[in-house]
Amino acid sequence: MHVARLSLTDYRNYANADLELAPGATVLVGRNGQGKTNLVEAIGYLATLGSHRVSGDQALIRAGADAAIVRALLAHGDRQVLIELQLNRQGANRAQLNRSAVKPRELPRYAHSVLFAPEDLAIVRGEPGVRRRLLDELLVQRTPRLSGVMSDYERVLKQRNTLLKSARARGMAANALPTLDIWDERLVELGSELIDQRLALVAELGEPLAVAYRSIVDADHAPTLRPVLSIDGGDPDAEADEGAAGLGGAEAGGDEARAPETSVSSTADRFAAALRNRRGRELERGLTLSGPHRDDVLLLLNGLPAKGYASHGESWSFALALRLASAELLRRDSSTGDPVLVLDDVFAELDRLRRERLAAAIGDFEQVLVTAAVLEDVPSPLTARIVQIEAGRIVDAAGQAAPGTRSGEEAADG
Repeated sequence: MHVARLSLTDYRNYANADLELAPGATVLVGRNGQGKTNLVEAIGYLATLGSHRVSGDQALIRAGADAAIVRALLAHGDRQVLIELQLNRQGANRAQLNRSAVKPRELPRYAHSVLFAPEDLAIVRGEPGVRRRLLDELLVQRTPRLSGVMSDYERVLKQRNTLLKSARARGMAANALPTLDIWDERLVELGSELIDQRLALVAELGEPLAVAYRSIVDADHAPTLRPVLSIDGGDPDAEADEGAAGLGGAEAGGDEARAPETSVSSTADRFAAALRNRRGRELERGLTLSGPHRDDVLLLLNGLPAKGYASHGESWSFALALRLASAELLRRDSSTGDPVLVLDDVFAELDRLRRERLAAAIGDFEQVLVTAAVLEDVPSPLTARIVQIEAGRIVDAAGQAAPGTRSGEEAADG
């Protein structure tokens, strides 16, 4: 699959933008702050229903506008699919598939992409929420219905936390909350499915991760992934509990997180038992202490935690290998071809050897989009097509604005 055409309306600094793309590699080049990342961010949003830079949608809508629209014409062989997403400042977002209304969560079924960005270093060195998000975005692309399961889990988790906080404020005992049992049942039902899906995904990532890491480093440092489950005692007493929220939050886990204890019990049974055993502590904190919103994945190199032991270069290689492994799984699953690979200002962060190895590793994917402030940072095999971006405008080789392209400033000036 590749993006044949991308159109934006009132998205970030673009009042209107229309960009035609082709299979192979394309470099979007321009000084920092011109709008290169905004273009590829829009493609990533269609695939994951989220931005790699901000947690909410409001920042994606151009100042003064009520909504932003992203349209992408996707091509696979002779088949073309038009997907459209409207991000609203007020009210729910809306989506269309070939001009027919669909739920936004249906879009990842058709738009597959994997985005590499400087922020990816946080996959190795950052909080657990970053790693949970990596897994969940890949799960949604592979199985779009899980987006609904995640949303339902978030809603139940919020309701349960509200009840716990209310009970704490009123000084209620743990055995005086029969309503909590109802929320527990639903939380276990939804959360167990998410935990099992993540565990299966982590297991699948193992082999392509090792292959991808060797392709970047040309050495076998035995990169491995080890799930850390809160329902099995994986550091449920993390420090940053207050203000914790949601599957993608960064409130649980840490450098000393323990691997899950082995058990023959089902995930649902262990989850329910964890909620029962920790109810008193949860009432003290007004917070749900067990569930997929508090899990982590331990990243290991040569048996040691990458966070804290890996060098800067090794950390980057691990993060890049995880992205490549994700792309490989999507490629294996998809009936519509390769995912679109997006490298957002990544080459500036890498030394020459890693640049060359990464370029070689992604060379056979159907479409690769690269952003760069300096064209010389991009390996020559990826520079066959170059698009210049200036102040929210897509310009041609002569430096003229492409037809139908206006920046936010130009639109404001009329």
